[in-house]
Amino acid sequence: MNRIVALTPADADNGFACCGAVQHAVAPGQVSETLAQALDEAGSGVVILDERLVGEMGEEMIHTLERRWSGVLVVLPAPGVSEAGEDYAMRLIRKAVGYQVKVRT
Repeated sequence: MNRIVALTPADADNGFACCGAVQHAVAPGQVSETLAQALDEAGSGVVILDERLVGEMGEEMIHTLERRWSGVLVVLPAPGVSEAGEDYAMRLIRKAVGYQVKVRT
């Protein structure tokens, strides 16, 4: 069975653990190494990366890794930090269904 692995800043609570995910608190300077390890682990099926960690690697590197890896790599907006929530949600929907969808509220 594939695991869900969540990579968060070191100061984040262990909220992912309550839903069965393995959560790694990543120290500054360790994002690239920790992400590579999570992607290389045989049991990893979904890797969640807190968007606060993306700045250390850069979005282009994240997209490159996402295209190369057979699992699902998801960058989640940090709670209360991201203003681009709808844009991110639209990218997830487009990826899941394969084309752009207009969402009306």
